[in-house]
Amino acid sequence: MTRTSNQNRTTAETDVTVELDLDGSGKGDIDTGIGFLDHLLTSFSHHGMFDLTVRTKGDLEVDDHHSVEDTMLMVGSAVADALGDRSGIQRFGSAAIPMDEALATVSLDVSGRPYTVLDINLTSDRIGELTSQNVPHCLEAFTRTAGITLHIKSTGNNDHHVAEATFKGLAVALRQAVAIDERRLGVASTKGVLS
Repeated sequence: MTRTSNQNRTTAETDVTVELDLDGSGKGDIDTGIGFLDHLLTSFSHHGMFDLTVRTKGDLEVDDHHSVEDTMLMVGSAVADALGDRSGIQRFGSAAIPMDEALATVSLDVSGRPYTVLDINLTSDRIGELTSQNVPHCLEAFTRTAGITLHIKSTGNNDHHVAEATFKGLAVALRQAVAIDERRLGVASTKGVLS
């Protein structure tokens, strides 16, 4: 079974292309025009063992909002597409990821129902070229198109560490959740459908 997806979205604000292999080797090839977002998605790819290619051309002369949001909408769409009907997956995943003084706790359900509860302690306006308020916003965009229920609590004194631990936690938890359960026939739901 091949669990891959190719996604493209072109608007007046952005042009985003995403290629994803859920059963990859952790190879990330990311170019969004926003260095710190590239760093976060490369970390996500590496720790999730997802092969992920992202190309975003956006209206960065305005600000980073459209590029960040549209990129993560397409990454989420690629996850949903690669999963198909979600048959045979573990469904749930969780991780507690320390990064020096920071700690990110992530729990998720690949349920088909998007819901996001975030408590991410960021104190500065920017992390590199990425507006800090776009960190929770891009996670909400991701869950919306991926069809994932996501709970995150991240604390720490260094915003770089907090954001990076968050994306590493997302990667590890998602890797667990999308892993194939050899004992599972069909979807992991008593309803018989994940949506």
